Amino acid sequence: MPVELVILDCDGVLVDSERISVRVGTAALRRLGWEIDEREYAARFVGCSDEHWWREVGANVPPGWRERLAEEHDAAMEAELTPVPGMPEALEGLSVPACVASNGGHAKIARSLRLTGLAARFAGRVFSAEDVARGKPAPDLFLHAAATMGTPPERCVVVEDSPFGVRAARAAGMRCLAFTGGLTPPERLSGLGATGLFDDPAVLPGLVAALD
Repeated sequence: MPVELVILDCDGVLVDSERISVRVGTAALRRLGWEIDEREYAARFVGCSDEHWWREVGANVPPGWRERLAEEHDAAMEAELTPVPGMPEALEGLSVPACVASNGGHAKIARSLRLTGLAARFAGRVFSAEDVARGKPAPDLFLHAAATMGTPPERCVVVEDSPFGVRAARAAGMRCLAFTGGLTPPERLSGLGATGLFDDPAVLPGLVAALD
C-alpha cells in the first residue's frame, strides 16, 4: 500500500523536549513526596497525555505547586529546547506530505515548533489531543489527523517514540516506525506491532520510501 502521509509525534521525535520534561517533572513529583527517579518517570509518563499525567498525580497538591511546575517547565524549554539531532534534515528527504500529531496541547506544540524553527514547515498541519475525545493510546488523534489531511489510515505512516504512540498508531490501522534514539529503550517499543525500529533520523526517508 503506497504511503501518502507521514504523521510525526512532536516530543521526542521532532523536538528534544523529553529530557527536559523528565528532569523538571521528576523534581516536581519528588517535592510532593514521591520516591521516583528520572528513569521511572520516563517509563511511566513519556508520551502520555496531559489528562493521564494529572490523573496519576491527583488533585491533592499544595497551593502554588502547579504554577511552580509550569514556570520551571516553560523556563527550561525556552532556554534549552532544540530539534532532535538530524530530524530537520530527515524531513527534507521525505517525498510525501507530513503533519504533526501530539498528545500535547496546541499552545505547547506551537511553542516547541517555534523554538526549534519548525513552525513554518508544519503550518496548518498540527493536530493535538485537544482536538479529540481521547488522546494516545486511543487511535482518535491519528484518525483525526488522517481524515483532516484526506488520507486513508492504511496509507499513513506514523513516527513515534513511546509505547502510548505505537499502540495508538496500530489501533488506528496505520503502519508505525518507532524511533529509539530518545529516552524509551528499544525493548519497550519492540513487540508492540511497529513496522520497524530506527535510532538514526537520517534513515527515515529511506524507511518511508521502502514501505511503498
